[in-house]
Amino acid sequence: MPVDEMQVTSLVSGFLPQGAELMTIEKPAAHTAIYSADLTGDGIPEIAAVYRLNGEMYLLVLTYRNGVWQKAATVKGTGYGLTLLSSAPVLRAGLNNLLVGWQIGSIWSKLSVYEWTPEGLKDAAPADTSYSYIEAEDMPGLAGRDGKAEVAFWIHDTGEAYRVRVLRWSHGAFVPAPDVYPYYFPRVVRYYEAMTRQHPDYTFYWYYLADAQYRAGLPEAALISVRKALSFPNPYPSREKLLELRLNILNGLGRSPQAQMPALFPASLKTTSGLKWGYIDPEGRLVIRPAYEDAADFQQNGLAVVGRDGKYGLIDRWAHFVVPPVYNSIHPFSERRAVVIDNEGFKLIDEKGKILTRRAYPFIANMANGRAVFYVTEGGSGDTGTSRYGYLDAQGREVIPAHYEEANDFSGGRAVVKIRDGDYALIAPDGRKLASYPYAYVGPHGDGLLAFQQTSGGKYGYINERGKVVIAPSFTVGLPFHDGRAAVSTSEDYKWTYGVIDKAGRYVIKPAYNDIRDLGEKRFALGRAINPEQPFLGSVYAIADWNGAQLSDFLYDEVSDFKNGLASVAEAEQTYFIDRSGKPAPGYPRVEGSGTLTLERGGLIKAYTDRRLAYLNRDGKVIWRQNTVIPLTPPYLVREGKYKPNRDYLVYYPQVEGLKDETVQRTVNDRLKEWSQVKPVPGDVKLDYSYSGDFQVAFFKDKLLELELTGYKYPFGAAHGMPSKTYAILNLENGRMYALKDLFKAGSDYVRILSDIVGRQIKEDPQYAYVFPDSYKGIKPDQPFYVTENALHLYFFPYEIGPYAAGFPTFTIPFARIGAIIDREGEFWKAFHA
Repeated sequence: MPVDEMQVTSLVSGFLPQGAELMTIEKPAAHTAIYSADLTGDGIPEIAAVYRLNGEMYLLVLTYRNGVWQKAATVKGTGYGLTLLSSAPVLRAGLNNLLVGWQIGSIWSKLSVYEWTPEGLKDAAPADTSYSYIEAEDMPGLAGRDGKAEVAFWIHDTGEAYRVRVLRWSHGAFVPAPDVYPYYFPRVVRYYEAMTRQHPDYTFYWYYLADAQYRAGLPEAALISVRKALSFPNPYPSREKLLELRLNILNGLGRSPQAQMPALFPASLKTTSGLKWGYIDPEGRLVIRPAYEDAADFQQNGLAVVGRDGKYGLIDRWAHFVVPPVYNSIHPFSERRAVVIDNEGFKLIDEKGKILTRRAYPFIANMANGRAVFYVTEGGSGDTGTSRYGYLDAQGREVIPAHYEEANDFSGGRAVVKIRDGDYALIAPDGRKLASYPYAYVGPHGDGLLAFQQTSGGKYGYINERGKVVIAPSFTVGLPFHDGRAAVSTSEDYKWTYGVIDKAGRYVIKPAYNDIRDLGEKRFALGRAINPEQPFLGSVYAIADWNGAQLSDFLYDEVSDFKNGLASVAEAEQTYFIDRSGKPAPGYPRVEGSGTLTLERGGLIKAYTDRRLAYLNRDGKVIWRQNTVIPLTPPYLVREGKYKPNRDYLVYYPQVEGLKDETVQRTVNDRLKEWSQVKPVPGDVKLDYSYSGDFQVAFFKDKLLELELTGYKYPFGAAHGMPSKTYAILNLENGRMYALKDLFKAGSDYVRILSDIVGRQIKEDPQYAYVFPDSYKGIKPDQPFYVTENALHLYFFPYEIGPYAAGFPTFTIPFARIGAIIDREGEFWKAFHA
């Protein structure tokens, strides 16, 4: 292979058409437009060159195959010159893309990002991707480099001032990459510091310096620069823009706690690696790339819980992990403390991730009034032990020892605890007993009253905090008081009859409803049974005021709590806001589907309807919605179908496109619909169950596509529903769906071999201690399974060999362990080991 520039130039020249001349790139030093890099990922560099012929420019790529160089691609360029010929892994980690800058103006170039595909070189960059100067580099965030290059675009503005944008490629577009700003923008700061020293009276350099300092994480310096920019008689770009930048800087300095919360919103995308979450800005741009298995809202402290590799951590607005993903779960912060769970148990952390508790507990509740309920188990564990409750303070100390049988959260500096049967107490935050109650049950207090039962299983009434009976026991249910009202029930059977009383025990709303919910802001939702003979099927709701006056008809299938005068409701096939009048709120959109709406910062509306997430503006325009098409390698893709024949039946199912044989494709898609439980369901009948189904791409490599089809059926009134899971494992080339036996050599005793391996795992691995004794009898020939690149996974259904809580017991068997029986020449194996 050629080893020096002269040899490379001579080699390339031999492939040029007659009359063609190689281009020259003038900066940073004049050099011939020839570049070598591995573009295919095979470890052998390709050679790229740009030449001019008859006034047009062309990109030539040569590959080295079977000991000789050959022409692999020729692509026509644009413009009249060349400013860049380089490579970087822009589109995906670890695989180079060819970067070409086609000069289209004296200080403008059009960027092409070429990807090597089976069809040849494809330019992924949008047609309007232009720059004046560019840098591509794998820039580190807090967690380091990820193997994928970010691109810094310097876009000319005026004089020698440039607007700098640092972007990364994500799901078909360049999007902002704020997590690497602290790494890159100090370079921009140094540039504009030099420009302001040379031209201290040029206002636009001060503006760009302030902006760069802000993005570099230097808010104090940025504030000085923006003040300087504002001092000019005609500030650039405008006084309004500078004041907006100044406000952002002040927020970054913590001058406005409310404004510290990032205006970022969780957004999900279906990918070939399953469902991934990132964050969008108010314009719907993905500014934190979808790299998480789960993502929650940013909280008031500017932190958000995200999941990665089955664990949870906390990120800030720059996507830096403040708390690494090491926990099984993280509760939302309350009073600047969060409860986390790891393999040891429950712990308490602060906003920097510091663990405050001295030990792990079986349970810790969220912090309330400076105290968090915890319990310890004595005399055994689980059902065999005795739980005793106490309280932690904000530093994780056990300020009230665990000696209560039950404990409620503190509210207003008081909490109700159970000392022993027939002995309840009201305590202070230091554990002092404020009052004693010799009753069978005393509930949490509200408005100074507490629900109680004189005898176990008896009627409920209300006492005051001193223990005096204020409302005699006469209710079968008594909920806590709030703003002088409490929901109660008088039913003696399964047919609920809820009403509302005041603090004198008088009915404000007479007991006649299947359900009553306190919505806040002095409004109730009154629930009338859809079927009075089967009240467990649910309710349809009307809105009532605090005095019981009905404000709306019974219209709503779902009602959320009121917040700032608005509540989300769903009826029929639409979800929308109502105001405190119980009527649709003017000036807000209606969204198709059943679910909830929430009003976010800046007026953005988050819509979670029919189990899908979208964001809209006040005009109802969708600015972001979860994708319904998952691209594979061309021409293949998976398209999402939706089946909702009934309000209680909703299925999202996959449909594969791109198969060569349309008849085979129809057969495959019909089977996918069948496996997804797309079946005739009456639309005008209230079902006695609900069913939801969904899917994701569980694995995709070469020609093998693996779709996970999940479902959940819940019989109304049951303790829980029953989940289901099926894997459709498909060869995209011929449409064949594989069974377990297809992975193994004909005549191999794969059932016995796999059964023995699973049996040993159950016996030897402590994680399978939950398996019911003597329940495992081996696997079936058609045992449910799925594959990943290096392993076979066998699974069982809930209750089959373990308890419901165990989910789908799954056993992983590396291919290396069963290599002797795998049919490596078989179609199944070759589909993902080409």
